[in-house]
Amino acid sequence: MTGPGGAILPRLHLPDEPVFHLLQWRDRVLGGEDIADVVTGPGGVAGWFWGRWRVLAASGIDEAALTEIVRGYRREIWLWLAGERTWAQCCAGLVGRIERRVPAAH
Repeated sequence: MTGPGGAILPRLHLPDEPVFHLLQWRDRVLGGEDIADVVTGPGGVAGWFWGRWRVLAASGIDEAALTEIVRGYRREIWLWLAGERTWAQCCAGLVGRIERRVPAAH
């Protein structure tokens, strides 16, 4: 698959839903922690995705870039944590957001 400017984008797999982490992340937010910190902080959602999608580095998206993409997607992640979106819906939207942000090939 190619992204903007012909950059190669690896096909991202749909990881298994992190049910154990979901409960922890949701409890952190419900306990008063800011959703942005839960998404991008230590042990957060962005780091979890990076551990599964490191192949993005070949497309020019490093961990910091992925973290910013996931930070911008935090509302949808909250909807998944709250049970208003399925894991598949959440991931599909995030994959689309990532695809639109692949750096143009040089």
